[in-house]
Amino acid sequence: MNLGTLDLVSIVPWEIITQLINLLLLFLLLKHFLFKPVQNILNARQAEIDKSYADAETAQTRAEELRDEYEKRISDAKAEAADIAKAASRKAQAHYDEVVGTAKADAARLREKAEAQIEQEKKKAMNELKDEISGIAVDIASKVVEREIDEKDHEELISEFIKGVGEAS
Repeated sequence: MNLGTLDLVSIVPWEIITQLINLLLLFLLLKHFLFKPVQNILNARQAEIDKSYADAETAQTRAEELRDEYEKRISDAKAEAADIAKAASRKAQAHYDEVVGTAKADAARLREKAEAQIEQEKKKAMNELKDEISGIAVDIASKVVEREIDEKDHEELISEFIKGVGEAS
């Protein structure tokens, strides 16, 4: 039995070399048929991910540029709106000033016309009053001539004259 135990534990150099050669062949085959295709797939996925990151960075840069352009347009539009509002305000103020000036000129012209008309009516009334007074004076003179006047008659004539002037106005 001693012999059988030695057979089990014995080291056979040719078997070790064969096992090493088999292991080396298995390693080369696995490397060639398994690791390289898997490595190629991983490299392709890494390239795809890198491309996605590059596209995302490009899109982010473009979005920032568009945001900056949008903000610039908004500020330009606000400035333009402010300018338009100022111009409209100035135009409205000028129109207001023009309308007020025209109204004042019209009012002054109407006042002058009314004053001239009042002055003319006043002169006309004065002329009518003078005519009436002249008529009354002539009446009084004709009555005085018709009769002789004493103090009492003189006072009565003056009272009648004053009454006549009061009724005429």
